[in-house]
Amino acid sequence: MLLIPAIDLKEGQCVRLRQGRMENSTVFSSDPVAMAEHWKGEGARRLHIVDLDGAFAGVPCNSELIRQMVSAMGHVPVQVGGGIRSQSIIEAYLDAGVQGLILGTKAVDDPDFLQSMATAYPGKILLGLDARSGVVATEGWDNETGIDAQDFAINLSDLPLAGIVYTDIDRDGMMQGLNVASTLALARAAQLPVVASGGVTTLCDLQALKDAFAADTALLMGAITGRAIYEGTLELAAGQALFDA
Repeated sequence: MLLIPAIDLKEGQCVRLRQGRMENSTVFSSDPVAMAEHWKGEGARRLHIVDLDGAFAGVPCNSELIRQMVSAMGHVPVQVGGGIRSQSIIEAYLDAGVQGLILGTKAVDDPDFLQSMATAYPGKILLGLDARSGVVATEGWDNETGIDAQDFAINLSDLPLAGIVYTDIDRDGMMQGLNVASTLALARAAQLPVVASGGVTTLCDLQALKDAFAADTALLMGAITGRAIYEGTLELAAGQALFDA
């Protein structure tokens, strides 16, 4: 299990949003490359990058910056999401050294595309499922699809996906703890490893997640943390140590 630091990019800066609202953002660094190096120095075993501008625009907007961040991370794997909606973009990121490509909006709008990309790049594609009250949202969380997240996930178990990044939008950036029950239910429905996201605040949240998956450890890749490690309510090394114990 991995505790994965997140760097969200908006207009070239490292920011955190609250509940996915672009107008409700906090800038934590104007140098995302230095921030990537910081988390590497703190012992990160994987890095999560979101191109927020790309998520809303539908095409990557910070790809050159992301290439620099991937280079700075060296051997540490990087996963990227936001605006990845074509095979050419996937190939460009893979060529840049990205290890995991997160497909969200495109995967929900076009499940055949998800299937073809997962088959073409086994173990490299992650499904990004973002849900508000259990209902999938796309287009940078602007569009509520009416699709139940578990219903969508249940049809994916045969795909060679690296896993699912599951975000509870209502808790994202709110420092209110993970929605452990829905994360576990989704993992069991999909029978695929899940990365929990949205609400990680303290070590207690990570312990609750670990405990909930005690009988399903193969279904938990880990958790993404953002605001908590930037505001100091959680230390990356301590969180990873808890997962390792």
